[in-house]
Amino acid sequence: MMLQDTTKKHQHHPGMMMKEGAKMQDTTQHAGMDHGAGGMSHAFSRNLPMNRNGSGTSWHPDATPMYGYMKHTGPWMLMFHGQLWLRYNKQDIFNKGSRGDSQLDAPNWFMGMAQRNVGTRGLLRFSVMMSLDELTMGDRGYPLLFQSGETYGGGKKLVDRQHPHDLFSEISVGYTHMVNEDVDVYGLFGYPGEPVVGPPVFMHRISAFNNPESPLGHHWQDATHITFGVATVGFRYKQFKLEGSNFTGREPDENRYDFDKARFDSYAARLSYNPTENWALQVSRGWLKSPEPLEPDEDVVRTTASALYSRALPSGGDRFFTSALVWGYNGGGHHQEHSAIAEANLQLDKTAVYGRYEFVQKTPGELDLTEQFDHHDVFNVHALTVGTSQRVANFANTYLTLGVQATVFATGEKLKPLYGKTPVSGEIYLRLNPGLMMGGGSKKANSGMQHQH
Repeated sequence: MMLQDTTKKHQHHPGMMMKEGAKMQDTTQHAGMDHGAGGMSHAFSRNLPMNRNGSGTSWHPDATPMYGYMKHTGPWMLMFHGQLWLRYNKQDIFNKGSRGDSQLDAPNWFMGMAQRNVGTRGLLRFSVMMSLDELTMGDRGYPLLFQSGETYGGGKKLVDRQHPHDLFSEISVGYTHMVNEDVDVYGLFGYPGEPVVGPPVFMHRISAFNNPESPLGHHWQDATHITFGVATVGFRYKQFKLEGSNFTGREPDENRYDFDKARFDSYAARLSYNPTENWALQVSRGWLKSPEPLEPDEDVVRTTASALYSRALPSGGDRFFTSALVWGYNGGGHHQEHSAIAEANLQLDKTAVYGRYEFVQKTPGELDLTEQFDHHDVFNVHALTVGTSQRVANFANTYLTLGVQATVFATGEKLKPLYGKTPVSGEIYLRLNPGLMMGGGSKKANSGMQHQH
């Protein structure tokens, strides 16, 4: 369905299991429309579907499925979603190098949202996201070959490991004013929150839904998703959106339980466009002041572009295909490194098959190899992940899923003595998460709560 064509009935979103006989009109057609007892609107528009919600103020395709619990309480619409993994992870299974490790851990995140209409044109939204990562995996996070970024233990570099997330990953409030059905203006304040840099963060992308690992290009693409101090303003015209942020450039410190100092010393801008219900496109640039505490004099200019795709498969339900192409570039100072990711997830009700290819350029400093290599060296790293998962239980609209995946890495000759020629990693996991969201019928109304994420 082309979103611009408001003469057609709205197709059922793959993440919205509609009650029998219910029909849903194009959500761009009627200002302030009411989507009935089971629905919510987008978090930053009374005239867009909740399926478009990404992390922060980013956009997904409208055909993106959604998993969560939703409840009405008076004028408020409440939603909860999240993931809890129990996982055994072995990096460098065949011990070809010296940098592998293994760990039993439990990555996790939990998010609650509340929103309500204000008058005939306003929309108020609150969001809180939390993670118990440090409690369930320790201050060094989890093993991941070639990963870098942030510190632990009093300023030691985290290398070949993914850092744990902060206890409070988001506390934000947003308000939207509807000018008319085609135009919205909105603002968001978060402490912490997410500025307008990059696509929806990896843990919120359905194309990465079954993969518990962070991308190796996380700090090139979407690492600003936890930022202590964010102020964003935005403007939507039909399927276009232009927005800007003033925020803290410094990444979270190694104390995962505190609130870092808000600096508001960095800026970003993002242009988004959803040409159809199946696509979400964005380009963004951020000017980050001193993001790394170990390189306090280094500023970074981060540029990203992405294309996200979602499509429901025949027979509906929990059957869909989603994919993402993301490019990120860190420039400025000594930084001139690219990253790219292509990931996809094929969900066939209880069974899923998924994959991810990554290319990222790492420096000796990022891999803690400054004594062995010249600081101008750049290492090209490739990683290919394939996996499958099977839902083994469904209770109270909650899914228990068993999965397994493997990753093959490749890099240049210089790193082979440390990592081996083609190191292989693997993991097996159980995942607990809310089931596919239930949706209600919709009808045109002058006001009332609508359709959200």
